Amino acid sequence: MKISELMDMIRKQDLLLPEFQREYVWNREQAKQLIVSLLKGYPVGALLFWKTDAPPILKNVDKLPERLGTVQVILDGQQRLTTLYLLTTGEIPPYYREEDIQNDPRNLYYNLATGELQYYQASKMRDDPLWQRVVDCFTRPKDINVFELAQQHAETPQQAFELAQRYQQNLTALLDILKVDLPVQTVPPHATLEEAVDIFDRVNSMGTKLSAPELALTHVTAKWPEARRVMKAKIEELKQRHFHFDLSFLTRALTVVVTRHALLNTIHSRPEKELKQGWERLSHILDYLVTILPQHAYIHSTQDLNSLYVLIPWIAYLDLHGGHFPSQTSMKYAIRWLYAAHIWSRYTAQTDQKLEQDVSIVVREEEPWERLEAQIIDQRGRIQVKASDFEGRWSPHPLFRMVYILAKAHGAIDWFNGVPLGSTVKGRYTFHWHHIFPTSILYRTRYDSDNHLHRKIVNEIANLAFLTATSNVALGTKLPEEYFPEVEERYPGALSRQFIPMQPELWKLERFEDFLEARRQLMARKINEYMDALVQEPLSSKERPIQELIALGESTTVEFKSTLQWDVVQNQPNKALRHSVLKTIAAFLNSEGGTLLIGVEDDGGIYGLDQDLKLVGNSIDRFQQLLADLISRHLGAAIMPLIKIRFERIEGKPICIVEVEKSPRPVFLDGPKGKEFYVRALTTTRALDPEQTVQYIQTHWG
Repeated sequence: MKISELMDMIRKQDLLLPEFQREYVWNREQAKQLIVSLLKGYPVGALLFWKTDAPPILKNVDKLPERLGTVQVILDGQQRLTTLYLLTTGEIPPYYREEDIQNDPRNLYYNLATGELQYYQASKMRDDPLWQRVVDCFTRPKDINVFELAQQHAETPQQAFELAQRYQQNLTALLDILKVDLPVQTVPPHATLEEAVDIFDRVNSMGTKLSAPELALTHVTAKWPEARRVMKAKIEELKQRHFHFDLSFLTRALTVVVTRHALLNTIHSRPEKELKQGWERLSHILDYLVTILPQHAYIHSTQDLNSLYVLIPWIAYLDLHGGHFPSQTSMKYAIRWLYAAHIWSRYTAQTDQKLEQDVSIVVREEEPWERLEAQIIDQRGRIQVKASDFEGRWSPHPLFRMVYILAKAHGAIDWFNGVPLGSTVKGRYTFHWHHIFPTSILYRTRYDSDNHLHRKIVNEIANLAFLTATSNVALGTKLPEEYFPEVEERYPGALSRQFIPMQPELWKLERFEDFLEARRQLMARKINEYMDALVQEPLSSKERPIQELIALGESTTVEFKSTLQWDVVQNQPNKALRHSVLKTIAAFLNSEGGTLLIGVEDDGGIYGLDQDLKLVGNSIDRFQQLLADLISRHLGAAIMPLIKIRFERIEGKPICIVEVEKSPRPVFLDGPKGKEFYVRALTTTRALDPEQTVQYIQTHWG
């Protein structure tokens, strides 16, 4: 189908866009390269439409045009079609609004002499009429007088004729893009919405993949068509309170609330009712978060955090506790963990895996914060901050944001106008960071601005303070020995609240590096003192009631087994089933620990231990001895201190609870095939081959 026909179909709304499609996300370079490819005659891929007389909810279409028969819905190719519509008509496609186009490509220009494409550069194009706006070429081609342009650049009539020919050929080549045929495939009218979405998934999995959040949101909106609009409205609402979230984050948060998992694919099959109920809870949780974070954690906007993912375990916890913290103590422990996760960049690598681990811990334990902290210690070696951690660290480092948070907690103010750092201000009183010892003086007298190591020293966190924009400008190039005494006289204590060493001899230029060392020590000590003060009261409970754990389902750290050695299908004893239990225990030992429930079916139904107990004389003690002996013989007696076995009755039936801690060394299962090595892979137990085992051991215990 010719591009001109496709553009006409979009204009007449004969070609529509479903609400479950993501927004226009192409950047300007992608838009330019599409035109380059079409000019060169390169293939740009097929389009996929769906003809249907029962379309899903459509973007920006409240009422379908009155026409007989089916409508066509874009399933694949909307980024290309939107780009072409923007550049060939100069208009926004009817299925979008102006604010939906974040990377507008319409200032793309075309050189009639060379056929080159570039985005507008005033210095290059302002006085050169050979650079024509692509949109103008398509919408007003008759206004481009190639002969007049040629005369301006030619010295002879013959040269003017040749130039005019070249200009016209290049202009025609651009306009001929509208004549290009793009292959179109069509999903038949009898396809259901779910089948259309499945085809959409398959097509995208073979081309430029949708991100996991985009794909998850596609599934959500296929079931709940208004989801994207509702989420966008919430994003705008929270922006007014200085918390900037995006659709990817909200999709992840909704997944956690609905599924109790952080893995985005777990939400794909959830029905509309669950999605709506989950969103209602999440919306209230977000309102709660943006209220308590400034008041209790001194986090006044999302700019105070290096990663929004640190809020995901909070959201999981709050949803399990009715949308709020059950006590001040639990809130303080949560804040301490959030600070630690922020400082040590918990989610900068292996994000999905770590989020799933941490959410599983939140689901498994009533008060998970100490266990979550242990995860960070396993990853980083410690929670406490050392002075050396600040050495060579610049403003992008999470410690810089932590110092800002801590300064707000200590009641820090601007040194020159008294505005509190905790105020949410704009314009002239927006907070900026400021070099305590001016860079211009440091580079002029002591350091080389071309030396990378020198730049790290000059720009180190210990040489940065927080001031409003007006103060930062007014301060100029004064040295601290000049302005610190004035600050202390005007606002007593203002320096110490930003952790300034109060020995005046350190404020001199020749003592700059001594000042840095002293301030590093102060900042590290203050961070540790503040975080330790948050957890002075002990948490009352750690383990979640077993009934709740079962109701929440299997996870990275929770596994159900119907029996130990009774075959429920054959209705007879089967000792081979013991291996399955031992595999799970081995996997927990080699991963992050976990809870195995024997007597619980995969769907959470209570099977009980009655059949297993009959095989050991109906004795709980003998069952426990048998299980302990199996663990000791096949996994090693040395790991027994890491295993706790206990029993509870649920619905009148006994079940066995095996609590497993993470092992400090690799654990191999002595199985029927020899030594086997197992780990948890999200919600399943997985055997590793020898090469994988070596790599895993080197990574986790090397």
